[in-house]
Amino acid sequence: GLGYATATLKDEWAIFNSVAGLSGMKEKSVAASYEVRPSLPGANRMGALFIIPVSFGVTGFGVFRFGNEFYSEQIISAGFANEIGNTSLGAKISYIQYHAEGFGTKGTVGINIGGITQLTKQLSIGAWIHNINQPKLHFADKEKAPVKLMLAFMLKATENFFVVSEIEKDILYKPLWKTGMEYIIHKKFAARAGFNIHPNAAFFGLGYNGTRIKIDYALQSFTRLSASHQASVSYRFTSKDGKK
Repeated sequence: GLGYATATLKDEWAIFNSVAGLSGMKEKSVAASYEVRPSLPGANRMGALFIIPVSFGVTGFGVFRFGNEFYSEQIISAGFANEIGNTSLGAKISYIQYHAEGFGTKGTVGINIGGITQLTKQLSIGAWIHNINQPKLHFADKEKAPVKLMLAFMLKATENFFVVSEIEKDILYKPLWKTGMEYIIHKKFAARAGFNIHPNAAFFGLGYNGTRIKIDYALQSFTRLSASHQASVSYRFTSKDGKK
């Protein structure tokens, strides 16, 4: 619902985004997500994760799948993040497997790094690099996995409202501008909205954040395609001392 503007967010989904955000997790957590794109058969996406805080930081593991029997991507990731003062740093290694009909199945390893710094109580900045090692796909001699750089800021205007904005630059394409906002409607319920520019897209989302269970729904609308729908659920385990 935030338009994929994630480089400053600290939650369990950081294992798929800026891994530095894992540092905000205090409990063991599991989560799963599924996205449906009715106008693009075979383009549905799904992911699952497991987060484990340890004494010296937070570890995370995630699996992701996209595509169908003609083309698909499978990713297995393991990451670690730690918070030092007002700065969080993280790194992630991913095994990426591509399958394309007529080309076979190929695998490669990608490395992601990221950081988030809280400048003031209201303002945070973040950055992360996707596939910094420029892994080769081996479908062709010069073909490589996407390499992206994300730069973002978050402004928390009040306890119930924040805005995030991010620039994503793929080394082969023009920059993508992503912006989102969240407003806590009433205690555990939140409403979200966002947009992307180049390509243009609009987003809307709703969320429920309970004591242990978190449920989110997002709607994405493209200018040239029908809407897509995404739902996710997270479960946070109670710690040994009985606290959340």
